[in-house]
Amino acid sequence: MHLNYKIIFHFFGLLLLFNGGFMLLATLISLIYKDGVTLHLFLASLATLLLGAIAMFGTKNHRKEMNKREGYIVVAFGWIVMTLTGTLPYLATDAIPSFTSAFFETISGYTTTGASIINDIEILPEGVLFWRSMTHWIGGMGIIVLAIAILPLLGVGGMQLFAAEAPGPGGDKLHPRITDTAKRLWLIYFGYTVAETILLQFAGMSFFDAINHALSTLSTGGFSTKNASIAHWNDNPAIQYIIIFFMFLAGTNFVLSYYLFKGNVVKIIKDDEFKLYFRFIAIFTIVAALLVYFRADVSQSSIMHPMTLGEGESAIRHSLFQVLAIVTTTGFVTADYTMWTPFLTVFFFGLMFLGGSAGSTSGGVKVVRHLILIKNGFLEFRRALHPNAILPVRYNTKSISKDIVFNILGFFILYMLSFIIGALVFSMFQIDFESAIGLSASSLGNVGPALGDFGPVNNYAALPPLGKWWASFLMLIGRLELFTVLILLTPFFWRNR
Repeated sequence: MHLNYKIIFHFFGLLLLFNGGFMLLATLISLIYKDGVTLHLFLASLATLLLGAIAMFGTKNHRKEMNKREGYIVVAFGWIVMTLTGTLPYLATDAIPSFTSAFFETISGYTTTGASIINDIEILPEGVLFWRSMTHWIGGMGIIVLAIAILPLLGVGGMQLFAAEAPGPGGDKLHPRITDTAKRLWLIYFGYTVAETILLQFAGMSFFDAINHALSTLSTGGFSTKNASIAHWNDNPAIQYIIIFFMFLAGTNFVLSYYLFKGNVVKIIKDDEFKLYFRFIAIFTIVAALLVYFRADVSQSSIMHPMTLGEGESAIRHSLFQVLAIVTTTGFVTADYTMWTPFLTVFFFGLMFLGGSAGSTSGGVKVVRHLILIKNGFLEFRRALHPNAILPVRYNTKSISKDIVFNILGFFILYMLSFIIGALVFSMFQIDFESAIGLSASSLGNVGPALGDFGPVNNYAALPPLGKWWASFLMLIGRLELFTVLILLTPFFWRNR
């Protein structure tokens, strides 16, 4: 079957119209704050809108059918198309004059990684800072899910796109129609963003800082308007607790938020993934807090206020914040965890492989995959003793098919292979071992802060140009959960059948 190129480019046009529209919002912010780059941002948005309009109207007579192959192409290349045009505000305003660096910053935004190459964030114009945070927010729930919400206008079913955007387990439906599901998810996402903005403003942030950090938190991104990230407000625990609460929500399956608003709390409490996610956060925080309280030389943590060993609340708060920031792949920073103890450095490195819940905006492997792998592992012991027994893996009291278990095993093996190859390639750029494995784990898991030269108090500016392109590739395949992008690299995908 030949590919329906017209519908592919039609969707690209639609995505560009979205992108250009959000750029206009950044232009409005620039105009309000009179930051001197309003015209540049307007021209960037105009160019993006024109490209989108040309692509849409040039393909308006497309065949309104989309198969899986076309769905994968739209998702994978859609992110690249968005990223290429997303660089325009940086290039037009000269905020990031290098195309390689602008591409890296933009894809780091859309994939909600939060790794930055900007050395002095605070000198950037407000319009550019807002656009930077907005790339997180667009990417957070998935630019394709947004497109699904208006598919009825195009007369196209969106199931193929939804399958490509969320290929992992846990794809609970809120509503039989996929477009209604997308709308409900976006409504919850938008509502949380507004709520966090208001709360942060009440806690002492300026409106501009509040909205930017709300955009970054709900998307589990991590871009900040301050060079020191959230450590800038280390003397304001209320701000940090608000961000902690919304990081936790953002790392939770958004379907559970829907059940919460419907009053179905039992469904949340009985959800296997949520229970493990909550336990992970609690246990990891206790371990980190005890070590920080009794052993960490926190005075060496260069972006954290000196903390005496007697301040238990501070130890718990910073530990909880950093555990959530890494597990949910948000990547905000209140302290340099690599300066606490060697054990905690390795501990936080391990957390980069966890990820939040399926159906959340976080990256990483996802808790549900770990849960099913653990359950299957324990069942293997029982199967060894009772080879004739039928012992299915159960998730939320339902049996999981072997196909899903094999898919998860395959994903995990592919993820670890990608991590190892990623680190090997980084080492080819004369990057030391600790930094290379940190870069690979952080880029693939869309975490942000890494280890070594690219740890929490540093950024990615020192990464060589080829290293930035490799990190960008890892961010993309990590955000789209490997299969969606890597399948495009196989020869059989492109064969006409």
